[in-house]
Amino acid sequence: MDRDIRTVEDALRLLDGLFAPEADRWTAAGGSSWWDGFYADRSRPVPFFAGKPDENLVSYVDRGLVTVGRALDLGCGPGRNALHLASLGFEVDAVDLSPTAIAWAEDRARESGADVRFHRGDAFDLVGTELNGPYDLIYDSGCFHHLPPHRRISYLDVLDRTLAPGGHFALACFAAGAMGSELSDRDFYRQSRLHGGLAYTPEALRWIFSDLEEVESRGMRDEPPESPRFGETFLWTALFRRDHPGAKTDRAPSDRRARPESSHVAHD
Repeated sequence: MDRDIRTVEDALRLLDGLFAPEADRWTAAGGSSWWDGFYADRSRPVPFFAGKPDENLVSYVDRGLVTVGRALDLGCGPGRNALHLASLGFEVDAVDLSPTAIAWAEDRARESGADVRFHRGDAFDLVGTELNGPYDLIYDSGCFHHLPPHRRISYLDVLDRTLAPGGHFALACFAAGAMGSELSDRDFYRQSRLHGGLAYTPEALRWIFSDLEEVESRGMRDEPPESPRFGETFLWTALFRRDHPGAKTDRAPSDRRARPESSHVAHD
């Protein structure tokens, strides 16, 4: 007789097990074989294999919405955004589950002379040890939409523990109606599959990250192959800011129980 659940993390790991075939896409416990295979052939014509930073990330810095400081790149892959931030003067930590991706990122860093601290592992486990905030910028391009719904709890904990007061969090994720599964959270557990990734509406992102102030939310702009920036229209981008303690705000108090109806989608 198993009675293994004592903590929230015990419950989360049990739920991880429901998605066992896909678990190596977000947990170190699941291994990294899927992503290692994905990144093994560097010559594959995958758009984000090119060493280009996301166009929205470039735009945030160019417009002064984000200023140079300490940065954390979650799910850095071959390091294209981490290296861009380092080239601007950011002090960068970058983490990914896949040693193959990290090896590629380190090769790129050596070639460019960029100074980035790369970490192989699960960001949920590394916070407080290898990943120590506060970070002025936390950036995620394509990691969040691979998490099962219950792991948003762990993700928000990472932000709570590492994002500096006044710091910014930004992400690019699958846009509802363009790419990713639009099943309801409940149905992912009924099917025990993530269908390659979760699509998000702007309303859902605002609700999930409602403890942060929204700065900008828009679709990623398309960038042609010759552009020095990466851009695909199937992604949605968002930039949020953490208030300073005691800062006055006109936003309504967050209530994560009041999920907007527009984020309830039930087709795949």
